[in-house]
Amino acid sequence: MIVKFYDNYHFASNSAGMPLSILYIYQMLYAFKEQLKSHFAYLEHAKLVIAISGGVDSVVLAYLCKALKLNFSLAHCNFNLRGDESNADEDFVLDLGERLDVEVFIQNFDTKAYADQNKRSIQMAARELRYNWFNELAKQLQFDYILTAHHADDNLETFLINFTRGTGLNGLTGIPEINGNIVRPLLKFSREQIEDYAKENCIVWREDSSNASRKYLRNKLRHEVVPILKDINPELLNSFQNTLDNLNDTADIVEESLNVFTERAIVKGNNKTEMYKISEFKKVNNPKAYLFEMFKSYGFTEWNDVTDLLDAETGKYVKSNAHRLIKHREFLILTDSHSEQNEVSYLVDNVNSEIKTPIGILLFDEVDAAKQNLTTTIYVDSEKLNFPLELRLWKQGDMFYPLGLKGKKKISKYLKDEKLSLVEKEDTWVLMSNNEVVWIVGMRADNRFKVTDATKQVLKIELK
Repeated sequence: MIVKFYDNYHFASNSAGMPLSILYIYQMLYAFKEQLKSHFAYLEHAKLVIAISGGVDSVVLAYLCKALKLNFSLAHCNFNLRGDESNADEDFVLDLGERLDVEVFIQNFDTKAYADQNKRSIQMAARELRYNWFNELAKQLQFDYILTAHHADDNLETFLINFTRGTGLNGLTGIPEINGNIVRPLLKFSREQIEDYAKENCIVWREDSSNASRKYLRNKLRHEVVPILKDINPELLNSFQNTLDNLNDTADIVEESLNVFTERAIVKGNNKTEMYKISEFKKVNNPKAYLFEMFKSYGFTEWNDVTDLLDAETGKYVKSNAHRLIKHREFLILTDSHSEQNEVSYLVDNVNSEIKTPIGILLFDEVDAAKQNLTTTIYVDSEKLNFPLELRLWKQGDMFYPLGLKGKKKISKYLKDEKLSLVEKEDTWVLMSNNEVVWIVGMRADNRFKVTDATKQVLKIELK
């Protein structure tokens, strides 16, 4: 056997000096170089961190990046799920860092405890821990990009997982090559190409024993379904890539159409809510499809119920884990799920106070004379107040005496008469003195605390 070196890599050759698979290996490195040049040129001068497990995919990615002299470090997660095997993976990565002469970062996790605490599957827990740490590491040490070693077979498996579970168009468009600061430069390469490259270069890697288990859906697809598909079509990955390209083209058309629709449908938005015209959904041939595309990322699953909101009574809503879609008159209002904050309150100790609240800054100032009350400013008789005052969300049963009217009124009735949406009602605050309403903040003052001719000290209360 003769060993020859090409671009710092060695290849086995026969006695006649003809390298075995040298052309293939050179093409792999050349193809990776061209892939970076055409799609990821910005990586050449960036500070990178490679997410490395010790498996063949991430190890080959590290060797390729070293061959192209990129500036990178390695980051390894020890999830402590496979006992000594997990620790051996960690040792292997530390060893690899020395061989490649690059910095290595290691993070240990109690994955099972995290999964139990957050009610996640082990796989989902590991994913959250991994990416949270990668992003934290990138932020702290100013890495420009995080490289992962996802490849074409991973892409196919993800497609099949989404397909079997049920998904929309976006779930069938594959793993994105770039997602924020996450870059996946190996997506165009197959698992077979990567493993062949490692074997021909005598690159050592670690095998994760859990990859052989059939209890995970991805592994069942990898070991039982994908081989059958490849047997049916030996060019499966190429055909699959063509399908992804076509689906992504279609997704672009859908997104463009949806953007035009959104401009027509959306009325207003702030940091808490977005409002959409129901009439625009009713104009299209398939309202349910537009509702799905518009709100799918907010966790809704009962799309028939969402569609029924178009003709529902005001106040009806559909919930996901984190959001609500509410019918209000001729609009749909998207908002976060209402948090239970009825016990949250703020105390005002004296007449010269300034307190920060969820709805703004509340200012209290003694003045010489009262002016006309506004929605954001009222004037009250300071001597009629009992400090400390309390600012809280209104509650069922709260009553007040509307300024300028005779008698009392339930706040619930007042808010209904004002035609407030459910979201606006839930975010209505009241200023209280000794359990009496002084002000429905931003709306109406209470008659009992108004300034009269007998008033000696006027207090100005303002919301900014």
